[in-house]
Amino acid sequence: MNRVGDIVIRILHVIGSLNNGGSQAMVMNLYRNIDRKKVQFDFIIDREDEVFFADEIKELGGRIFTVPTFKGWNILSYLKSWNDFFKNHTDYKIIHGHVRSTASLYLNIANRYGLTSISHSHNTSSGRGVFAVVKNIMQYPIRFSADYFFACSKEAGEWLFGRKISEKKNYFVLKNAIDSKKFIIDSEIREEIRKKHNVSDKFVIGHVGRFHPQKNHQFLLDVFFEVRKKDSSAVLMLVGDGTLKHDIEEKAIKLGILNSIIFIGVSSEVPKIMQAMDAFVFPSLYEGLGIVVIEAQASGLFCVVADTIPDETNITNEVKYLALNRSSAYWADEIILTRKTHKRTDNISRIIKSGYDIEQTSSWLQNFYINKWE
Repeated sequence: MNRVGDIVIRILHVIGSLNNGGSQAMVMNLYRNIDRKKVQFDFIIDREDEVFFADEIKELGGRIFTVPTFKGWNILSYLKSWNDFFKNHTDYKIIHGHVRSTASLYLNIANRYGLTSISHSHNTSSGRGVFAVVKNIMQYPIRFSADYFFACSKEAGEWLFGRKISEKKNYFVLKNAIDSKKFIIDSEIREEIRKKHNVSDKFVIGHVGRFHPQKNHQFLLDVFFEVRKKDSSAVLMLVGDGTLKHDIEEKAIKLGILNSIIFIGVSSEVPKIMQAMDAFVFPSLYEGLGIVVIEAQASGLFCVVADTIPDETNITNEVKYLALNRSSAYWADEIILTRKTHKRTDNISRIIKSGYDIEQTSSWLQNFYINKWE
C-alpha cells in the first residue's frame, strides 16, 4: 500500500474540542484531503459537549478519545489520564498538538513513550486577564518539549516559540490551506442563498467567527450601526455561535439593528454563504492567521479587517487593514466604499499560486508524517 507496508499510519491530534473553529476547520480540511488509505487522523479532546465534526470524523475512519479538561487543581488526574492513554494505545508514533496551554504536559508524556511530537501554533495572543498570564507561563516550555514546530503564519510561530526556534530546521509554516474549488464564484448559488434569507436587494456584509471576545463582535455591531446610518439597505450576516451570542443580540436590540442582522449559526456551508455576501468584515483583536479571510478572498469578496490580522492574508490585494482605534464611523465609510469600487472577480488561481490550496498542503503534510513514522 505504501512505504510502511500495509500499516495505516494513525496520527494523534490533540485539538481541545471538535467545534467549527479556525484550527478545527484547518485540521478537517487536511483530513478530508489526505490519502486516508495511508494516513488516518485520531483525535483527543477535553470538551465532549463541543463535537460539531464528530460524525464526519467517524465516517472518515477517525477515532475520538477524551481526557479531563485541565483546571489546575486536577493536574494529577490530568497527567494520569495521559499516562493511561499511552499505556493502552501503543500503536501511536506521532502526536500533533494544537492545544498550547497544556502542551508542555502532554507532549512530555508522549516523548517518554517514544512518540515524535509536533506543536502547532494557531494564534498570536492568549487574550487578556489572569488566565492569559497563566496560559503564557504554561506554554513557554513547549519550545523545550516538542520535536517539531508548526505555525499557521510567521507571526504565530515567533509568538509561541520565539525567534530562535523559527529559524531552525525543525520549524515549518504550514499554511492554513482551503479547498479553493468550493469557493469558485457561482451566481446561481448566490441568488439561491440571498433569496433564502430575503436579501436579494440588500448590501450584505458578512462575518464568520465564534461569539468570543477575540472576534470583537461588539465593535462589529458599532461599525454596522454606522453603516446603516448611510445605507439603509445594509444587512449583517453572522456565521457562528458561542457564549457571547446573547450579549450580541442584546446590544443589537439596544442599537435598533436586530432586524437587520441574520444569525446563521454554525454551518458547514460557509462557501455557499460567502457567495451571498457583498463584503467581508473581520475586526478580530488577534489572530494566528485568519483562515476565513483567505476563504473570503477565494469567494471574490473584498475584506475589511483589523490590522491585527497578519498581512500574509493579503493574497489578492483586496484586503484593507484598519486600526481598531479608528472610529466605527471610519470603518463604516471604508466598507461602504467597497460597494462602489469593488468588482467581484475569480481569485482561485491566485489562491493556488500563493500556496493556500489544500491539495498542496495536504500532500506535503502526508509525506512529512510518513517520513517521520519511518
